[in-house]
Amino acid sequence: MPWTPAARRGGSISIMDLEVSIGRLTLPNPILVASGTFGYAKESAGFVDFSKLGGIVPKTVTWEPRIGNRTPRIVETASGMLNAIGLDNDGIDHFLRVHLPYLRKLPTSIIANVAGRTVEEYAALVTRLNGAEGVDAIELNLSCPNVSCGIDFAINPESTERVISLARRETDKPLLAKLTPNVTSVAPIAQAAAAGGADGLTLINTVVGTAIDWRRRRPILANRIGGLSGPAIKPIALRIVMETAAKVDLPIIGVGGIGSIDDVMEFLVAGATAVQIGTANFYDPGLATRLVDELPGALAAIEENSVRRIIGTLERN
Repeated sequence: MPWTPAARRGGSISIMDLEVSIGRLTLPNPILVASGTFGYAKESAGFVDFSKLGGIVPKTVTWEPRIGNRTPRIVETASGMLNAIGLDNDGIDHFLRVHLPYLRKLPTSIIANVAGRTVEEYAALVTRLNGAEGVDAIELNLSCPNVSCGIDFAINPESTERVISLARRETDKPLLAKLTPNVTSVAPIAQAAAAGGADGLTLINTVVGTAIDWRRRRPILANRIGGLSGPAIKPIALRIVMETAAKVDLPIIGVGGIGSIDDVMEFLVAGATAVQIGTANFYDPGLATRLVDELPGALAAIEENSVRRIIGTLERN
């Protein structure tokens, strides 16, 4: 695995170890880009040095093509955005035939993200990806809030475990479970994911919200509700990562409102092994690679030279 440039500290050179592991998946650094915010990577080729990224999670893929929800389906908020895209994509066959040949050539890990309408559909998607060259891991999207049945699997421990257990039988690739924050407690769902055989957790997906045009007395989104992302949800995501890390012995990928190296460090200290950059990709497409460059300096500032040494080191007041 490539090392970052040495960082000078105290007059000597200390090699910075940015490498992390999510189960059996080893990443050169903990900075990834989140599904739904980065397209299929080709769209960002002019802004991003892919070789710097820890990994790419392309847009969610379903069994059959989906046209998504009616417009309007995106609303800007005071500190983020609401989206009700509805998993618009061209289906698994198109992904394997058109998008994956490009993705597999990129100098970074590819974590395919899939969503199914039924337990069996998740298993079928995983089966198709299991033999696909260039897919390093699979993220199960159990928690999209703006499609029919989109969060059903992730609001119940039994259904979460069933989906992951069946998917686990169909692949030897690392499996990640992307869970919803829209429950009373994420910990029981995360424990069920672990029992089902997940290699790691992605926390969190978007928070359910709405936007209203009071003059017209109508919801702005055609879907009425959408998923809130961006800086507004970072405190929620941090809390869920912190609480889940204390109760579940699985690596966590933290997601939600990350826009600076301070945000990254907060998630790592709270218990995340890696992070995904989401909404920030829309307004600052080069952010993820800059964060990789800034990570050694942040570690040096607290006299550390390894990402793994700071994961989950949050102390009580």
